[in-house]
Amino acid sequence: MARWALIAAVFTVVVVMLGAWTRLVDAGLGCPDWPGCYGFLTVPQSESSIAIANARFPDSPVDVAKGWPEMIHRYAAGTLGLIVFGLAIYAVRNRRAGIPVKLPVFTAAFIVLQALFGMWTVTLQLWPKVVALHLLGGFTTLSLLTLLNFRLRARRKPLPARRQSALARLRPWVYGGLALVVMQIALGAWTAANYAAVACPDLPTCQGQWWPEDMDFSHGFDILQTIGPNYLGGQLTADGRVAIHFSHRLGALVVLGYFIFLLLALWRQVRGTHLQFMVLLTAGALVVQIGLGVANVAFHIPLSIAVAHNAMGAGLLLTVIHVLWRIHGYRPQPVAEPEQKTTNSREVPA
Repeated sequence: MARWALIAAVFTVVVVMLGAWTRLVDAGLGCPDWPGCYGFLTVPQSESSIAIANARFPDSPVDVAKGWPEMIHRYAAGTLGLIVFGLAIYAVRNRRAGIPVKLPVFTAAFIVLQALFGMWTVTLQLWPKVVALHLLGGFTTLSLLTLLNFRLRARRKPLPARRQSALARLRPWVYGGLALVVMQIALGAWTAANYAAVACPDLPTCQGQWWPEDMDFSHGFDILQTIGPNYLGGQLTADGRVAIHFSHRLGALVVLGYFIFLLLALWRQVRGTHLQFMVLLTAGALVVQIGLGVANVAFHIPLSIAVAHNAMGAGLLLTVIHVLWRIHGYRPQPVAEPEQKTTNSREVPA
């Protein structure tokens, strides 16, 4: 089960990257129906199949180059779903052997919800709210499978009680870091769903200004956009997209500043121990992710860097989850009170 859980986690990374690739090549509606493509199991390619497909969907003529990215993503997601359901069934059948059951079963249930988000992404024509939730669902699936791998594989080595206590006191701050990373990923998902990645083409300014004057936050973060229009390419105004992009940049600065202090605090407690690798790994993921974000703007969203930026966002999330997993069992020790001197009431001071 541990072997298949690892395969599932790695395959989830592939599915997340395929989803980013599909979105970045504007193939989110490469197949206007779900789960097939123009009513076929594969992308129609022969002249007769294309004629039938165009007759079925006259408003969405066949584009083979965009149909295949969408279907490859669906095939991969379907395969992942089968693996996750296999893990859940195996866990239930062997629950008396000490195998965790709740986590794989919950992950399988969440896969069903994620599949619904995938369907609504198409049927609601890339409605931004659903697109963003679908992307966050992929990150959630990866996090759940990673936790399952930790449950099945990880073994904690002991630390001195003093260091355990210090790490336990830092745990709320690590949870704060996790919340910031999740919010930053959500901002990235909203940026991608509304095609706002190119709204600020310059660095370090945006539209040549340190604080763009025409940003429209109420429009950019309107989560009540109407259902019906085709959102391929986005429906927001330029001012709304600038507000989204600029918020994502500010979020990156907040995450960077927070983690500089957090990682330094963690490093003081784990330096010289087997846990120092987890701090170095988190710091490396953070630096690479910030670098990829800068490169995205500097090189105008090249496909390879944009996909890598999505993947490394998942990597940063997992490193923070790994830190929490390592220290979550530690308990702070009570501070010893200083001994108080007692005097004999019968003694009379000289």
